[in-house]
Amino acid sequence: MEKPTIILATSNGVGMGHLARASAIAYSLKEIANPIIVSMAGGIAEVPDFMGIRCEYIPGKDRMWMTRDNWDIYLRDRLLALVDETGARVLSFDGVVPYPGVIAAKFSHPKLSLVWVRRGLWQKKPQRFVLGLQSKMMDHIVEPGDIARAYDFGPTATRKDATLTSPVSLFDKSTAFSRDEARQILGLDLNRPAVLVQLGTGDSDVNEKMTAALSGLLGWKDLQVILTKQPLDKDGKSLAPEGLDIRVVRYFPLAKVLHAFDASVCATGYNGVHELLPALVPTVFVSNIRGTDDQDARAKWCHDFGFALRADQADLADISAKVRELQNPQVRAALSAKCAELPETTGGAEIAKILYELATAKEPVRPSRATFIRLNIQEHLNRGLRHVAYLGLRRLALVYRKLRPHANVETTREEPPIWGEENTAKSLHPLIKGNRRFEHLITGASESYKMRRREIADAAYGELTEGIRKK
Repeated sequence: MEKPTIILATSNGVGMGHLARASAIAYSLKEIANPIIVSMAGGIAEVPDFMGIRCEYIPGKDRMWMTRDNWDIYLRDRLLALVDETGARVLSFDGVVPYPGVIAAKFSHPKLSLVWVRRGLWQKKPQRFVLGLQSKMMDHIVEPGDIARAYDFGPTATRKDATLTSPVSLFDKSTAFSRDEARQILGLDLNRPAVLVQLGTGDSDVNEKMTAALSGLLGWKDLQVILTKQPLDKDGKSLAPEGLDIRVVRYFPLAKVLHAFDASVCATGYNGVHELLPALVPTVFVSNIRGTDDQDARAKWCHDFGFALRADQADLADISAKVRELQNPQVRAALSAKCAELPETTGGAEIAKILYELATAKEPVRPSRATFIRLNIQEHLNRGLRHVAYLGLRRLALVYRKLRPHANVETTREEPPIWGEENTAKSLHPLIKGNRRFEHLITGASESYKMRRREIADAAYGELTEGIRKK
């Protein structure tokens, strides 16, 4: 039997959470299917080297490479073109807000099953008001488990429309490198303590938290402090206090080298919690309260049950004090021992099985009678009503973005886009991060796919693609 193709799409989001979950699911799918990851996150540049699967970068709306009106159509057409090119029957989307272009792709392709991978632990933010409508637009909803689910009192907690799985994580103790192996890979001293710090930088309050956390590490003898990016503010000024040995490393997936670290300081995102704690890394969590993810609820659960330390994200002195506790070897030993009690994070394999069953079913699989009835009604809706629903979701998305605008991005050069099938981090990173439009193609793309993609680019960018057609 030929392996089915399954497309896993992710939004940009903050950090690598959406992309990491999609990668974990795709990794489990590799033996039984042909997974393809499409993402608006720049981190997708890291995926092909590690995964050995085909990926495509789709510029998010925040890049402003085209008008916002054009972007929803562009996203829809990009997804539909990839479905036609690969014969995919299942499209999953991991993100807080299913973009109108994602939903429009499903309505334009009736044999395509749309699955929303919808993380729990939502804060009560404006997105909750359209949660019901968005959920009804899906064929299936899967909720990746969360070790802190008992502290979930948000709008998704009481819904009965999702299939709950175990937590999803890229950490796998059977394939993770040993302490010495991981340190050699990262170029760290084998005999000195090492602490991983993942808090991010940006706004002044975020920068202050980084400085407070790093200050808590002062006095730890022979310490190596590992970050994934330089601790600098927008003006290039260092956020690190004097006296620390700061090292910047990049490795994907970081989950494979977590045994290199004696401790960590991290935001309480889904990704960090479900990688660091299963890896038995003693951790202080400093929550990021922006966005939909209720990180503080997750941090409280981890602290209350003894799996990690929680710093009060609003109290810089408490952040330094909690981080300083990591210098105590007895504290680290107790946290590590407690983390050993956590159950296996097998959600990636569980979701892979769900997607595979949908892709190989002779008829679309329906999770419930209510969903079956809803989809039959949808088949009899005229195109006008579908168009109204689509426009309604677009208007809601635009209102939300008006309230929470994207951060300013670098000005885009008014030149024809660059086209390429690059599949290494070294070649992809500069193209994705650059200030010139980049149209990424899956490796081995057919000529008909390339032609369709140029038509889509023409519609999105207009006369900027003229130079492409003349070559």
